[in-house]
Amino acid sequence: WAFGPISQPQLPVVQNWQQAQQPLDLFVFQKLELAGVAWSGSADPVSLVRRVFLDVPGLPPSPEQLKYWTSQWSQDRYTRLVDQLLADPALGEKWARMWLDVVRYAESNSYERDNPKPNAWMYRDYVIGSFNSDRPYDEFVRHQIAGDEVQSPSTDSLIATAFYRLGIWDDEPADPLQAQFDEFDDLVSTVGQAFLGLTLGCARCHDHKIDPITQRDYYAMLALMRDVTTYGTRADQVGNNQLDLYPEAANEHRQAESNIRKLKRRMEKLEKVAIEKMSAPDQRATEGPEREQVLQQKLRDYLDESQWKNYQAYQRELSQVHSDKSKLPTRTTTLGLAKLHAQPPTTYVLLRGSPHNQGDRVDPSFPEILGGGDPVMPQPASNGKSPGRRLVLAEWLSSKDNWLTARVIVNRVWMHFFGRGIVRSPNNFGLMGDPPTHRELLDFLAVELMNSDWSLKQLQRQILLSTTYQRSSQSIVASASADPANQLFWRQNLRRLSAEQVRDSVLKISGQLNLQQAGPPMYPELSAEVLASQSQPGNNWEKSPPDQQARRSIYIHVKRSLPVPMLSVFDFPETDSSCEARFLTVQPGQSLTMLNSQWMQQQAQSLLERLQREVGNDLWRQAKRCLELVTGVTAMPEDVAELVALVERLQVQETLSDAAARRGMCLVALNLNQMIYLD
Repeated sequence: WAFGPISQPQLPVVQNWQQAQQPLDLFVFQKLELAGVAWSGSADPVSLVRRVFLDVPGLPPSPEQLKYWTSQWSQDRYTRLVDQLLADPALGEKWARMWLDVVRYAESNSYERDNPKPNAWMYRDYVIGSFNSDRPYDEFVRHQIAGDEVQSPSTDSLIATAFYRLGIWDDEPADPLQAQFDEFDDLVSTVGQAFLGLTLGCARCHDHKIDPITQRDYYAMLALMRDVTTYGTRADQVGNNQLDLYPEAANEHRQAESNIRKLKRRMEKLEKVAIEKMSAPDQRATEGPEREQVLQQKLRDYLDESQWKNYQAYQRELSQVHSDKSKLPTRTTTLGLAKLHAQPPTTYVLLRGSPHNQGDRVDPSFPEILGGGDPVMPQPASNGKSPGRRLVLAEWLSSKDNWLTARVIVNRVWMHFFGRGIVRSPNNFGLMGDPPTHRELLDFLAVELMNSDWSLKQLQRQILLSTTYQRSSQSIVASASADPANQLFWRQNLRRLSAEQVRDSVLKISGQLNLQQAGPPMYPELSAEVLASQSQPGNNWEKSPPDQQARRSIYIHVKRSLPVPMLSVFDFPETDSSCEARFLTVQPGQSLTMLNSQWMQQQAQSLLERLQREVGNDLWRQAKRCLELVTGVTAMPEDVAELVALVERLQVQETLSDAAARRGMCLVALNLNQMIYLD
């Protein structure tokens, strides 16, 4: 179904058209009416407001926010809420994680040493900024594929080329040539899955076993990216991947550094002349840490007048160069495509995928099944840095004539609002993937996206304002019997919060959340047992101050060999390859973490301190406020009484102090299902 042009479907004619808030609803209604399946009613205002807060900015509403938005409830009021949340800068911090999963984002290289990828966080901030500014999706694609080759590259477009550097990298491969083509395979596979929803990587060693994609197609796609250099070498781990954002400042810095090296060489030449005349003990001293002291005290004694004047002149000049260098604009580098092959090597089909066994030559082209053909390659750029092939790829991927790009991103956005996509396999629109449950709806939304200048916020707004999104999650016996998997979207799906949402919600409820945006990553405190899982315990894991550790989870340093337990237990994905959708499991490790981890104990204590600040030391008022902060709604007297009874029971039966018992009350409240699940 996906190997054909996007259609422009007509809006269906349905009996209950009056209930449709958006045109997309008509496609859902049509399926339901044909199947004779009844749909649930509208969600109550409290559930809907909490839902949209967690689905857009990704944070739960405070009791005050919930009360404000649900008072005098109407569809117009809900629309104002949606528009306000779509303009909230927190949106990018929630939605960027969707894309970071897809492009296997991490800030380290994997393998044993798992060294950091310098400045990878700038790509994360680029993605956050793109979602917040509603960067057109076609431009977002072009930036990542060819941000250095677009007309008038910007700092954003250069940062976006870090897409190519996010994968795993072996700094000591047994077979360097094989490792290099493993890097290319990572690029072809990720481009195929992320932008096209196709498993192109399956054609590395042979024709695709399922989809009509040949091995030649695979290597023709690789040829389009053949100018990309390896991530690094053992001798130089940054030269290929640290890109100067401001070339003029970089050139000034390079010139200053060159002048410093020249002056130092001249000074060292005169120092050598003097050292050769010194006594043996002094000569040996200049070979160690006492060198500077010996030279300062005795150098003048062993140089003639001309040599000494030259040496002093070099010193003054060196001091001046250092002073001038300190006044230069800051040299800013980012992870990206710093070095490229201006004349890419010829690409061949590799028999059985082995780079040591070349087959026929392959020219750059697109998969034939996608209406590809042989694109016209541009003349090499005048600057001699890039052949321009990736720009051809970027223009094809972001074209309205491409059959898959718009469909794939629409499906991803839908999935994050309903718990599953119109196509349940977001990275695989091929024959082994799941067929769409609403094919016409998918094409309708894809056309709408392209016609609205590829605006993802406009797409999100359409979905949020639809009747389909605003449905209750309450079940109907007959409908559940006819459609137990909710394939037809007759109700909303009850969902568990993501790992980041769980952690961020706890921080917000406890009053500790630091809303500082952007910048280098932070490092949560990890136990010695967790750090011991590394080959070099604690290596490259810094210690951030407490206020930084309280930032949103998207700013946590993503180290491939050291997943943060609080996130991994709630199904934070593997980052070695593209993650199309997270598993949302329910398993004992989650309860054990939420009840017993040191971090949760600290958050319970912070919540107790917040309660004391806001309502004083009265136990009943503390229990009531505690429940309201966790659930967002006015607490029922019987629930408050149950928490109060818990405190008393902990004091009497477990002999806990009053403070410890109240902290236990806060911990139990943070473990309520109303906090962990989205209705």
